[in-house]
Amino acid sequence: MIKYILLKIIKGYQKVFSFDHGFIGKVFPNTRYCRFVPTCSEYSYEAINRYGVLKGIQISFKRFVRCNPWNRSERYDPVP
Repeated sequence: MIKYILLKIIKGYQKVFSFDHGFIGKVFPNTRYCRFVPTCSEYSYEAINRYGVLKGIQISFKRFVRCNPWNRSERYDPVP
């Protein structure tokens, strides 16, 4: 039950607030930017869907921490 609520929240975020997926990205097209492929919201969605709530949030949090200007890792970073 919690898993599906979290997945709906992520999809809602993507449709409204995400610069890469949603309405705001269409209003401000020059601000679309994500360091990784897939985006952090796509990554979180897939991790929670694949591993469940606790493990998925843990994996997603590690990804959010890596998403910074000083990270030199590769652009393509799929869910393990």
